[in-house]
Amino acid sequence: MAGWPVGHSRSPAMHNAALAQVGLRDWRYQLLPLPPELFGEAIAALPGAGFRGINVTIPHKQAALARADRASSRAAAIGAANTLLFGEGGVDADNTDGPALVAELPVEIAGASALVLGAGGSARAAVWALLDAGADEVRVYNRTHARARALCAELGGTPVEKPGPADILVNCTPAGLVQPARSFEELPIAQDEVTAYGCVVDLVYATEQTALIREAHAREIPTVAGLELLVAQGALSFELFTGRPAPIETMRAAAGAPLSCGPR
Repeated sequence: MAGWPVGHSRSPAMHNAALAQVGLRDWRYQLLPLPPELFGEAIAALPGAGFRGINVTIPHKQAALARADRASSRAAAIGAANTLLFGEGGVDADNTDGPALVAELPVEIAGASALVLGAGGSARAAVWALLDAGADEVRVYNRTHARARALCAELGGTPVEKPGPADILVNCTPAGLVQPARSFEELPIAQDEVTAYGCVVDLVYATEQTALIREAHAREIPTVAGLELLVAQGALSFELFTGRPAPIETMRAAAGAPLSCGPR
């Protein structure tokens, strides 16, 4: 797993438990803290060092796609990749974030309205996945409005200058990553505005629930927490890396993910 920062990641525990479960005991999944200026050089060196592939997270998802020789149709459409595979024919890129989000959402997407917070690689996957699944309206808010406009110009959706009510809220910003209990201090919505959403998704995960997920859960709003999405996208990446079915319950237990964080 490459990212910056990446020390909080539970992916190594999750993937190494899965590798042991399926008998690939000579495989290892490890963290690679990579600042942006070293990302390209590192990716070029990894195949020769024996790596089968790599997952990438903030801020490398768009750079990962640019480094690939080939991309899946969804990664190309999203414009970002979270999974790179190394083979004799070069580097293949895929994106498992989008399908993981669709699979985990506990509400109907077709015909729904959605608000996506953020305009990075994860937000791109969320916007694409929601539109592809039939959402009627996907609005995108980013503190730098020009980035929201650029994302929507490429993928569809509507850039907005302030958040508003929606059936589905998807937080793709790092708000709460360092201090989960203080998520609302970094989010563009207030604590009492959570009731404006019919379902709340927060991609951030840490040792405790983010304030956004905790507040939605307390108000009996269906939620999808970051750990659930981590397991879902990780299982898809695991299958791409190994060619074997992912032992999802093993991965969930190793990641510490609950079965749910609210009504589903």
